[in-house]
Amino acid sequence: MKSQQINEILLKAMAMSLDLGENCFLEQYGEQPLVTARFNYYPPSPRPNQILGVKPHADESAITILLQDKEVEGLQFLKDNEWFRVPIIPQALLVNVGDQVEIMSNGILKSPVHRVVTNSERERITMGMFFIPGSDKEIKPADALIDETRPRLYKKVKDYVSLYFQYYQLGRRPIEAAMM
Repeated sequence: MKSQQINEILLKAMAMSLDLGENCFLEQYGEQPLVTARFNYYPPSPRPNQILGVKPHADESAITILLQDKEVEGLQFLKDNEWFRVPIIPQALLVNVGDQVEIMSNGILKSPVHRVVTNSERERITMGMFFIPGSDKEIKPADALIDETRPRLYKKVKDYVSLYFQYYQLGRRPIEAAMM
């Protein structure tokens, strides 16, 4: 499966960018990950300033790969309490780091809070693939990323997806439950 190969390449590249062994994140990820695809349809909305396509959240995955609509923007990310639009880049895949890689990287790689806004005149269609470590895998910060100057920020977590949905329903950031 080509998408799984892309995921493995990304996880290896992220680990090597942090001077870790290339398989550091893959070892935590496991050999039987959950890969889900979600097709999203956002119809036009007469009140786009009042109706969100998806409320603010960060992804529960390790990695999310998004194929955006070719013409209609709608994805936004939060930085310094301000929303920024994500431009469309034709034929490109958008890669989001998910909460589980934020945990594995001890907070160095951030899982961005994002949302989807609707368009008043045009529909928007996207497809996202979520690469999620197996629920039996324990996710934790890489030992090499913890020292006196950078303490452990996250606890060990097993079955993060279950934890994620409990917190998401409460309107809270699920990663808070993994923090020390």
